[in-house]
Amino acid sequence: MLLRDGGTARIRPITPADAGRLVEFYEQVSDQSKYFRFFAPYPRLSDKDVRRFTHHDFVNRVGLAVVIRDRFIATVRYDRIDADGRPSETGTDAEVAFLVQDAHQGRGVASALLEHIAAVAQERGIRRFQAEVLPENRKMVKVFTDAGYTQHRSFADGVVHLEFDLEPTAASLAVMRAREHRAEARSVQRLLTPRSVAVLGVSRHPQTVGRALLRDLLAGFEAGGKDDDRRVYAVNRNAPPGTELDGVVVHRSILEIPGPVDLAVIAVPAAAVPAAVAECGAHGVQGLVVVTAGYAETGPEGRDRQRALIRQARAAGMRVVGPNAFGLISTDADRPLNASLAPVLPRRGGFGIFCQSGAIGVALLEAAHRRGLGVSSFASVGNRADVSGNDLLQYWAEDPATEVVLLYLESFGNPRKFTRIARRLATAKPIVVVKGARHTGSLPPGHAVPPTATGLRDATVDALFEQAGVTRVETITELYDTGELLAQQPLPAGPRVAVVGNSDSLGLLTHDACLGAGLRPRTPVDLTTAATGENFRIALNVALDDPAVDAVIAVAIPPIGTGMWGVAAGGRPAGPDDPELGSDDPEIAAALLEAGERARELGKPLMLTHLALTGLPSRLRPGGIPAYPAPERAVRALAHAVHYAQWRRRTAEAEETARVPELDRIDEAGARALVEAALSTRAAVAARTQPGGARITLPDADAAALLAHYGIDVSPARPAPDEETAVRAAGALGYPVALKATAPHLRHRPDLGSVRLDLTGEPGLRRAHRELDVLLGGAAQAELVVQRLAPRGVDTVIGATVDPAVGAILSFGLAGAPAELLGDVAHRLVPATDQDVAGLIREVRAAPLLFGWRGAEAVDTAALEEVLLRVSRLVDDLPEVASVDLEPVVVAPHGLAILGARVRIAPLPVRSDLGPRAMSTL
Repeated sequence: MLLRDGGTARIRPITPADAGRLVEFYEQVSDQSKYFRFFAPYPRLSDKDVRRFTHHDFVNRVGLAVVIRDRFIATVRYDRIDADGRPSETGTDAEVAFLVQDAHQGRGVASALLEHIAAVAQERGIRRFQAEVLPENRKMVKVFTDAGYTQHRSFADGVVHLEFDLEPTAASLAVMRAREHRAEARSVQRLLTPRSVAVLGVSRHPQTVGRALLRDLLAGFEAGGKDDDRRVYAVNRNAPPGTELDGVVVHRSILEIPGPVDLAVIAVPAAAVPAAVAECGAHGVQGLVVVTAGYAETGPEGRDRQRALIRQARAAGMRVVGPNAFGLISTDADRPLNASLAPVLPRRGGFGIFCQSGAIGVALLEAAHRRGLGVSSFASVGNRADVSGNDLLQYWAEDPATEVVLLYLESFGNPRKFTRIARRLATAKPIVVVKGARHTGSLPPGHAVPPTATGLRDATVDALFEQAGVTRVETITELYDTGELLAQQPLPAGPRVAVVGNSDSLGLLTHDACLGAGLRPRTPVDLTTAATGENFRIALNVALDDPAVDAVIAVAIPPIGTGMWGVAAGGRPAGPDDPELGSDDPEIAAALLEAGERARELGKPLMLTHLALTGLPSRLRPGGIPAYPAPERAVRALAHAVHYAQWRRRTAEAEETARVPELDRIDEAGARALVEAALSTRAAVAARTQPGGARITLPDADAAALLAHYGIDVSPARPAPDEETAVRAAGALGYPVALKATAPHLRHRPDLGSVRLDLTGEPGLRRAHRELDVLLGGAAQAELVVQRLAPRGVDTVIGATVDPAVGAILSFGLAGAPAELLGDVAHRLVPATDQDVAGLIREVRAAPLLFGWRGAEAVDTAALEEVLLRVSRLVDDLPEVASVDLEPVVVAPHGLAILGARVRIAPLPVRSDLGPRAMSTL
């Protein structure tokens, strides 16, 4: 786990083999802390005490220890008690007590221990903790009172008596996540701001990785100025005494370095890494950057080495970037750091950059340099075995130097956590992402990914990003196009765009691109190719001052004047063979810079798209006006900014107004009983042994009954294996009816002629039954059913699927070709609010069919939204429900009818995001 100061520690059970560690630990505790624990002077533990505190049954008595470098730094224990406070094997209360070594108090150790011991107790049927604390032990009282649990507090006989329920509350989860945020942010800050760095694996050969890392570190430290007192050390086990490389004395071991070392960069062969890590741990190093390859990317044996590396580092309290990492960069003005293979420290700026691939990392840094964009910090973490993108997001949320976050992701280690962290960060700072493997879903070798996240569907990733406010782009070029606009210009208030410039053709291309991107452009203002800078200035100010304009795109080509071919750099005339023909126009640049100041005052983004004015972007850079050499690039960036701004406004509004409405006709207990009974059947037990898991499909009657417990009424359908049965079924249901096939290969396939509608009487029903019997190869094989005819309306499909990595996802689309052929389906993460479902049905491209397209009567979208809320509530309440499919849901002008339903269930999945804080063990 991570502690408050960013260090790592391990929590594990205390066993009889820990007797020596316990005694050693107790000797390091102050007399005051011992007094607070036992309410009396207690200088040493007796043999009886040692046995008591190391022997547990791990049901009624549990003891846990926090361990760093194989030494205890804190312990916690609970003992189950009855209502009278006596030891018990059946009670639901337990007495809990902590002891933390004085040197480690204030690091959040007790708070983390409380989370873990509470989780253990809950698993063993304990519902409430009791604790007695001396009033002067304010730190421990604060640990309990700040935990967020429902508490009862009393004072008697000079002792504070605390009781608190262990059921997680919104407050306790918020406290846990706030602590997680602080610890992870602090751990990254320690990596980026070391006071001293050692490079292990420095060679005499200047072209080796270790030597390059040493040079890069030295150059970065030199950028900090003469007052920078940080130190760089070099280590090579085979270096002769007195060796110096690049002005740095080379030590044979990190243990020879006289002072502390905060960060070690390891570039030794893979076989030598364990010994190097052991020495780093012994020297008190806080973090490692492991550039050495040969780990999980090489196969199963390499993955085992990688896991051993992480276990070894964490046991010594160190975090790891890598292995197979490109490195870390910070451009902090006072203490810059280049612990990477990048030969040049990027210029300082507002972009926080994270990637997993070293090659992509090089491309990202090169693109930033070429475009003149600055970086606050950069991390390329290779196999991402420990420090991940989630850790960097936690840090950037607190870093004032970071204004926009750029991510290149190839996989997710913890998608649920990513969504939660990114959503919080995106409310203040834009996050722009390129996600690789969009179509293949493949993972690069070496990535530490849980099995649940290996098959993450791209539609799920899109839903995750949409809900979290993350802007997804397709290429690195688009990543910077969008990031530059978000970093340098105000967020647009809406999609209304003015296009102003000196080229009618370029203006029309920009106008068309805006329409294609869903923006609302005005007719372009053409200033003609003879336009001067003054013409630009006037037209831009008019556009910016227009209250019906949210953003302005200036378009520019080299001005063509009478008697001259064009304008070259510096404003001089250029002939037809001049290599700098049309490369710059200082008058246009001056007009744009002046308009840029006005645009910022009005809160409207201003951007430029240009052709053949290659020198113009550098003139605009000081004013923060993005310039794009193609209109579609400018428009895509603006469309992303508009979408992000809309998300920010919706999210802010939702915090005030969005709610999960109270719904009637909800019988959670009845639904849970039905699910538990279904999972206990012989078929369900047998399904658990099948490949692919234990998901089973409920019979139609059970599915309808389960849905009815949540107020979701499925139109009844009765089997019709023969004509007589069909006639009796129709009589019971009432005419008019429909006759349809429900066999899996025919379900929802009216194109195969498997449905007959508007059957108003027995003759028509009999005739339809005979036709389908012949057409479909027999009524029994087609599984014909009779169903009362639904009112005419729009056929839709509602679904909810539990993705093991992300959670439940609610889906909506129009039935048939829009959803199946065109993929026109929208998604939201569960639980969904009223605003979520309202946006869901309006997000699909075919949504106009619901709202009176071409004069048709609008359908009952309120009833549709209610069904979506009920499905969301069902899968949120019952995690055993693996999927719900309602198809078709016919939405009429008044009400709706659910004509088909399928529900699949599975044993309760493990939720890794709701337990106590813990680091990944992949």
